[in-house]
Amino acid sequence: MDDMVPVLEYLFSPGTLLLIALGSAMGIVVGSIPGLTGAMLIALSLPLTFTMEGRDALVLLISMYVGSVSGGQITAILLGMPGTPASIMTTLDGFPMASNGQPGKALGLGICASGVGGIVSGLFLLLSASPVAALAHYLGPYDFFALVIVAMTLIALVGDSMVMGLFSGSCGMLLAMPGVSPATGAIRLTFGFAELNDGFKLLPVMIGLYAMGEVVIMLNGRRGRISAVEMVDRKGMMMSLPDWRRQAGNLLRSSLIGTWVGALPGIGANVGSVAAYTVAEKCSSTPENFGKGSEEGIVASEAANNATVGGALIPLLTMGIPGSVIDAILLGAMVIHGLQPGPLLMVRNPEAVWSLSGAMLLANIMMVTLMAASVGWLSKLAKIPRHFLAPAILVFCVIGSYGLANRMFDVWVMLAFGVVGLGMRKIKMPLAPFIMGFVLWPVAEENLSTALMAHRGSLWPLLTRPIACSLMSLAFLMILFPLWRKWKNRNA
Repeated sequence: MDDMVPVLEYLFSPGTLLLIALGSAMGIVVGSIPGLTGAMLIALSLPLTFTMEGRDALVLLISMYVGSVSGGQITAILLGMPGTPASIMTTLDGFPMASNGQPGKALGLGICASGVGGIVSGLFLLLSASPVAALAHYLGPYDFFALVIVAMTLIALVGDSMVMGLFSGSCGMLLAMPGVSPATGAIRLTFGFAELNDGFKLLPVMIGLYAMGEVVIMLNGRRGRISAVEMVDRKGMMMSLPDWRRQAGNLLRSSLIGTWVGALPGIGANVGSVAAYTVAEKCSSTPENFGKGSEEGIVASEAANNATVGGALIPLLTMGIPGSVIDAILLGAMVIHGLQPGPLLMVRNPEAVWSLSGAMLLANIMMVTLMAASVGWLSKLAKIPRHFLAPAILVFCVIGSYGLANRMFDVWVMLAFGVVGLGMRKIKMPLAPFIMGFVLWPVAEENLSTALMAHRGSLWPLLTRPIACSLMSLAFLMILFPLWRKWKNRNA
C-alpha cells in the first residue's frame, strides 16, 4: 500500500493531469478525422518525447491511444465515415440514428459506452493482468487460428445476407495475400509491382472503401446535412437513469468481450467491436432494429472497442507482446525510455506499471469529460455544407494515405479501393466483412503456417486440441444455425 502513495501523487499532480488532458484531446481530434489514425499520431509524436521523462512520455502516448479510439465515433455517427477502423460497427447504427434526428442521443450513447468500456478494461488491467495474460499465453498457434476463424464467422453473420458477408470477407482475405508469405518467406502475387512486396496497407484500403465512397456520395448530392443537428446540446445528450438500467447488461458484456479480445495479441479493437456487436444482436429482444439506429448496437460497439485498449495493455506490460499496431509503437517507446516490458517489469519497476494503468483509467474519464463538453462544437461537423466538407475530407484522405510511407503508391491504392467500395455499395455487399477479412487473414495465415511447420503439416491438432476443436466447432455451428433456422421457417 505504501508503494501506491507515490503513484497516486504522481497521477494527480497538475503536470500529469495536463499531459493526460492534452493527449486525450489530441487523440479525439485526430481519431475523428477520416484518414488520420491514432497509430499515425503516436508515431509522429514519439520523437517529440525523447527529451521527456519516461513515465511522462508514456502517459501522454497512452492518453492519445485512448482518445483516438473514442474519437472515431464522431464522424462515424455524424457523417457515416468511421474515423478509425474500430468505429466501423458504430457507423451501422450511429449514422442511421443521427440521420433520423437524434445525433445528440447517438453521440451520448457512444461517449458513455466508451467511458464505461475503458474503465472496466482499466480495472481488469489493474486487478487481473497476470491471470488473463497467462491464459492468452497458453494458446497455441492452432488455437489462435481457430479463434480467427470464429471471428471471421461472426463478421460474416453481421448483415442481411450471410452469403454476401462470407463473399465479402473472402474478397478481403484474398487481397490481404500479396506480399511475403509467412510460410516460405517468398514474395507472392505482386504482379511485378515492387511496392506490393509488403502487401496492401490497411489505412489506404480503409480510407478508400469508406471515406472516398462517402465523398462521392456527398458530391452526387445523395447525402446532405444531418437533420436536427441544431438540437444537439449537453443537457439532453447524456444517458438517463432508465438508459443505464436498460443498457447495463449490454455495457458489462461488451466491455468484458472487448477486454478479452484486446488481451489476445494481434486481434485488436476491430474484432472486439464486431464480436460485441454480434453478441448484442443475438441477445437483443429487438434484433430487427440493428443496422437501423439501434441503441444497443452503438453501446456494444463503443464499449468493446474502448475496452480493447486496456485489454491490449495486459500482454504488452506483462509479456512484452503488442496486441496491435499502436501497442507495437508503445513497445518501442517503452524500450526507448528505458522500460523493458515483460514478466520482470513488475518486479523491477512496479511504479511504472501502476502509473501507466492509472493513467489509462484517468484518460478515459478525461475523454468522456472533453467529448461531452465539446459536443456542441463537434456536432457542427455535420452542419458543414457538403461542397466544403467533401474536398477537405479528400485532402485528409490523400495526406493520410501518403503520410503512411511517403509514397504515391498508397494514394493510388486508396483511390482504387474507393472505386471498389462504390461497386460494393452498388451491389449491396457489406464493407465491414471485407475490412475484417483483410485485417484478420494475415493473423490466421501466420499462426496456421507456424502450427503446420511445428506439426509436420498435420491439421489434426485442430480437432484434437481442446481449445482449437471447441472454437472450430463453434464456428461451424454458427454457420449452420442460420441455415437451419431459415430451413425451419420455410417449412413452417
